[in-house]
Amino acid sequence: MLLSRSYGAWLVLFLLISPAFIAPSMSQLDSPWAAKKRNMREKVRKMFYHAYENYMKHAFPHDELKPLTKSFTDSLSELGNLKLQHLPRNYNGSALTLIESLSSLVIMGNNTEFERAVTWLSENLTFNIDARINLFECNIRVLGGLISAHILATDSTNRLVQGCYKNQLLNLAEDLGRRFLPAFDTPTGLPYAWVNLKYGVMEDETPETSTSGCGSLILEMGALSRLTSDPRYESAALRALRKLWSMRSSLNLLGTTLDVTTGEWIEYSSGIGAGVDSFYEYLCKAYILFGKEDYWRMFHSAYLAVQKYFRHGPWYHEADMRTGKATYWQLTSLQAFWPGLQATANSSHREFFYVWKKFGVIPERYLLDHQMLHPTEKYYPLRPELAESTFYLYQATKDPWYIQVGESIVNSLNLYTKVKGGFASVRDVTTMQLEDHQHSFFLAETCKYLYLLFDDSFLVDRNYIFTTEGHPLPILSSWHEKLPEAYIPTNWTYAKSEQQTRRASAMSRQVCPAIALRSGYGVQQVESACHIPDSRADHRCFSDEECGIDSSTCRRRSCSMAGYCGLWIQ
Repeated sequence: MLLSRSYGAWLVLFLLISPAFIAPSMSQLDSPWAAKKRNMREKVRKMFYHAYENYMKHAFPHDELKPLTKSFTDSLSELGNLKLQHLPRNYNGSALTLIESLSSLVIMGNNTEFERAVTWLSENLTFNIDARINLFECNIRVLGGLISAHILATDSTNRLVQGCYKNQLLNLAEDLGRRFLPAFDTPTGLPYAWVNLKYGVMEDETPETSTSGCGSLILEMGALSRLTSDPRYESAALRALRKLWSMRSSLNLLGTTLDVTTGEWIEYSSGIGAGVDSFYEYLCKAYILFGKEDYWRMFHSAYLAVQKYFRHGPWYHEADMRTGKATYWQLTSLQAFWPGLQATANSSHREFFYVWKKFGVIPERYLLDHQMLHPTEKYYPLRPELAESTFYLYQATKDPWYIQVGESIVNSLNLYTKVKGGFASVRDVTTMQLEDHQHSFFLAETCKYLYLLFDDSFLVDRNYIFTTEGHPLPILSSWHEKLPEAYIPTNWTYAKSEQQTRRASAMSRQVCPAIALRSGYGVQQVESACHIPDSRADHRCFSDEECGIDSSTCRRRSCSMAGYCGLWIQ
């Protein structure tokens, strides 16, 4: 069976989401690129603090900074609310950008500011507010930020003064999680996209939501259940995810929007961009974080369907979930996460970077069939997805070209978006006219992934996955119902240095399958990180989809006319 035969190798590939598994840190490498990486790290640090300090000076404790006017916006109830409906009258912000910055402060080593922020939130933050919020956005930004910061505050590194932290962030997260639960009270178990934090779901609430909106809640709500021993949060998110999966077509494709009361699709066209992107991401990451086989089976089927029906060379178009026929030939900025999820998609990443270089930043939507910008979506709101994929692909390959990509991204951000009051979004990439908005994810993700690209010391001897908002969650055996095979110590080899003993994976060793490596811990078998076995042991095939990736060249194998998988001349 394809699933069982490819289980181990596929998992090794997707463990690249947890960079600590696969490569030595910057501090352990001495190369001609080391000086450049140190220089770029400091540039990113300055970027982060320019954005952070301006927020704290001009906008805190409101939600987000308006850098051009050096003022603020209370945007939590505006996130995902394109028509700006049902805005609260007396809402004065929830320090959204501060919450989003917590893990970035830790990664950059600023434990003093992290402690100061935790103390303020512990004493001042409340969710007993009459505000209608988008469940998905509040989940990934606020709940995820609080849970991640709680874990960082309580790990073994003793970042906070002893005795000053007593799970206050977890208490806030649990309170927020309880306020989410009324959204799941639907006939289908699919949650409403909107919920009032004080009063629950409004009587006339719209039943329309997106695939991401109800299928990308499992990491944060699952982690909340593991931390509090209250299964309600994970159960609600999992019920919604399973219901959503049951609505897939016979092609294993899903649409973009649906009705949570009837369980019927509204928009049948979808791709890997807006409205769907994090659904695929969370299936894969949930399997790594929780070890539940259901997540793997869903992801594996969904991934194959994406590759079959959406992919066109290095690009991914949209298609009708019922027929698989192409609908919209367009690039969206949110699609740029996909090469990082695959961690081998060099060609796709290069195409995204080509568009970045063409415009100076990456536009929100680009029409592939016409090779032109979308007429109304020419903006760039400081999105992180290209930086994210660049970070993952560098971790996977150690190809210095990705350092150059990161340098180009940093230089563009400083050239086009930096202003005296912070970093501003780009309203039109053709003119570089700016918009008065510094999104919280610029500090949570864009700066974080760029910093980790140049300095990954935070990840040494730690295994994390990052949520879709860039908040790190640790991979813990205690969170696994069944520990996946890839985490068993026999899958690891060890490399000694003068300073310390570090774990090294097949990716950092660049070894082929079944090669015995000798170490201080004996002889162990290590499998190539890029290797994906053919679906059948005898290498017979009917199509290319049944062929894997070669272990020594990392090239995709194909099915010959005679019906055998191999590296045939194409």
